[in-house]
Parts: sequence; structure tokens; C-alpha cells
Amino acid sequence: MGIRLSEHKSYWIRLAESEEDVKSSLEGLTVLSSDFMSYDSVISKRFNNSSHCFVFEKKESYYELKADYCIGVDWLGHTNRSIYVEPKINNSNISSFIKALEDEEVESTEQNSQNSVFELDYLKMLLEVTSTSESNSELEALVQIDWDSKQIPIEQKDDKLTPFLIVRFLQILKMIVRKGLKKGYYKVQENLNNRIKGKVLVGQHIKQNILKNKFTSTYCEYQVFDIDHTENSFLKKVLDFVVSYVESHKLLLKENLQQIQETIYYCRPAFELVSNTIQESDLKNIKHNPFYKDYKDALKIGSYILRRFAYNITKTSDQKVYTPPFWIDMPRLFELYVYSKMIEHNIKWKKEIHFQFSTYGNALDILVSHPLYQMVIDAKYKLIYQTGHLHQDIRQVAGYARLNRVREKLKLKVDEDRNINCLIIYPDIIDGEVDLSLENIYETKQPIEAYYNLYKIGVKLPIIN
Repeated sequence: MGIRLSEHKSYWIRLAESEEDVKSSLEGLTVLSSDFMSYDSVISKRFNNSSHCFVFEKKESYYELKADYCIGVDWLGHTNRSIYVEPKINNSNISSFIKALEDEEVESTEQNSQNSVFELDYLKMLLEVTSTSESNSELEALVQIDWDSKQIPIEQKDDKLTPFLIVRFLQILKMIVRKGLKKGYYKVQENLNNRIKGKVLVGQHIKQNILKNKFTSTYCEYQVFDIDHTENSFLKKVLDFVVSYVESHKLLLKENLQQIQETIYYCRPAFELVSNTIQESDLKNIKHNPFYKDYKDALKIGSYILRRFAYNITKTSDQKVYTPPFWIDMPRLFELYVYSKMIEHNIKWKKEIHFQFSTYGNALDILVSHPLYQMVIDAKYKLIYQTGHLHQDIRQVAGYARLNRVREKLKLKVDEDRNINCLIIYPDIIDGEVDLSLENIYETKQPIEAYYNLYKIGVKLPIIN
């Protein structure tokens, strides 16, 4: 049985005094003593240094399970229960974010807002990120998949991993097709008439020709330099799985279906002359060419997709599926989404927008070095900024602005005593900005009153209607 949560929601697990008290609800679970003791070994699970997959705390008389900033599915220790965190945000429940960040210094001016629950369209966000080459190259470590663990049964409509992998694969494949399929050497066996090419396969030649009195034919094996080699054959096989999945689950893909189908229509003609009779084991001896970096990522994601369907194309239409435990880092996806939108809306100045500018072990999200719009930007996947701010985040972004390498990048003189503008970008589902051009950012940014030259701006995220 699974526990369903949305981002930053809590769930309690209590001890039942009798069998009549055993119950399950959206808020919590009451279990008997034998089951209650099994939760004693459950611990919180980290995604990285900045966020958790989920947080599990032992209170005085109960356990509390909290969803953090990641979405995904996983086993809850050895309790035989799974946890499923879906990409839904309660726009009015700002207090839950404050509670989740209770160890940090929070200043809130919370006002009444509409009680609305939104499901983020994470696929649309991923499509936006992967359609921009600058942000697409930064997608490493966005998802974690535990292939070694026991798979978890879920409904097809709750499967967030497969659409994620498919969108990622199609976008990489689109870039490969745009550049042109890589050619390579591969062996061909053919029964040639009145000529010899390559080497003669004596065994096959006797069987196919000598015993059948075909004395003018010779069975040969030779090499060809073309696109129908091992790597392209594997990509075509994965593409066939992808097409079957998309055709079977059009309603699941919803608003993103048209864009996904357009990508498929763009890629398929390039593979018409490529066969797909290949096994994943044939890829083991492949040496990746540094001139074709996209192939390495496409083959990796492609192998994930085939493993996801157990190499059986008929399973692409199943409604009850089994998925390996996985987690998607939503704060990282949000950072990349903001970066991709800034690149999209500032094509002329994209070289002056620097992502993950690093210095002395610090990596700030975005640094804008344009002389008229110099600023340090931190993308925070936190709804609290709709009504307040976190002092710890403020100190962090202000600290970035004081780094010498940042000032050097902005070409500020050593004796120039000037504060660099700092900006925090946060999700605002209802009133967020869609135009992230530098001009619009400067016009619409809101000052954080307690600080000098420190601003915030909300960005609108795609949602599923």
C-alpha cells in the first residue's frame, strides 16, 4: 500500500489501541503495534546537499513523514509501504512552507489568498529546458533511479518517470537528427553473384551455394561505412518503444502531446534506412566519440527506457505498471527553467547570462554581466516569497555579490565601492511573470524592504488544467 503526498505536505503515523482504531486517511495512518514498530528503522532520505527526497521524524507518540522539494516514488524503509510525492502545490498553504523551514529565520507578511491546488506540468518545464541548448547541457543529476531495488506497483496515470525519460530522450534525439546521424563501420553478410567482396564465409558458402549447385554465387562478409550501425540501430529500437507508448497514452501526456508528436515526426524519417534488430548487450563494446557527445546521453536514457518496459514493447500499453524507485529534483528543474526562459527572452545578450558561476566552492545560480543590468540572481523553489522572505537566503545571495571573482566578472574596479543588485526569483503560480527579458525584470522587480539593492520577482510556471 502507498502513501500519497504532494510537495511539502506532512503525514502522521500513530499507534492504534485496538483493531477498531486502525484506519487510513489523506492526513495520516493508524496501525497496530507490530506494524508501528516497523517504522522505527525508517530514516530520512537525501537527494543532495540542499534537499531531501523525504523527511521522516520520530515524535514523542507518533511518526511524521514530510515531502520535501523532490517528486517521485520510493519504498518507506522495510515497512512494505511506498511513498508517492506528486508535483502539486497548494498556493494558499504558505504556512506549510514556513513550518517546513522552521529552523530558518522567516519573515512573512502572509495575507489571505485563494485556496487553490495546482499540479505543476513538470513535462512542459522539461521541454522548455531541453529546447534551449544552454540549459539542456546542464541537465546532469536531475533524476535519481534505483534500478537495484524492488519495483513499486503504481497506476499508469501516476507514472512520472516514463514521460520524463521519453521527453529527455526525444529532445536529445532531435539534436542528433538536426546535426545528422553519425556514420560508422558495420559488417554485412550477403550472397553475391559473380563477385567476391571482403572475406568468403566458407561454411555459409558451402551450405547456401555449393550444396545447391549455385556455382556463380559467393557468400561474403564485408564492412560498410554508413548510418545503419549499432548505435543508430539501438536508438531506432528505443524510438519504436517511445512511439508505442505515446500512441497508447495520449490522455496522460495531455497538453504536451502535440509537441512530443512533432518531435517524433521530425526524428522518424532520419531512421528509415536503419534497422532495429539489436540487443542492449551489443552496446557494451562501444567507444564513445567525443565529437558526438549527444550519442552518449541518448544511449544512456534509451537503455533506461528499455529497462523500464523490460525490453517488451507490449508493456508500453499496460495500465498497471511497475516502476523502480526514483526522484526528480524540482529545485534544480526550476533553476534550469528560469535559466532557459532568460536565454529565450534575451537572445542578443545570452553570452552575458552565466549559469552556475563558480568561485571558491560557491556556485551562484545566475550572474548577469550586461553593463546596464548587472545582478546576482538566485532561483528559489519556495512559495514563501509570495508573502515574505527567508533571511538565510538573503544572506546567501548577498554573500555571492561580495565575492571578488564576481566583481571581477562584472569588471568592477577594485576601488569602486558599489553594491551589486541581488534578485531572488521564486514560483508564483497565479501572478508570476512570463517575460524574463532583462528589461522586464528591471521594471517589475519588487524590493525586499528590509534590505538595500535586494529584490524579488515571481515567475509563472506551467500547470495542468
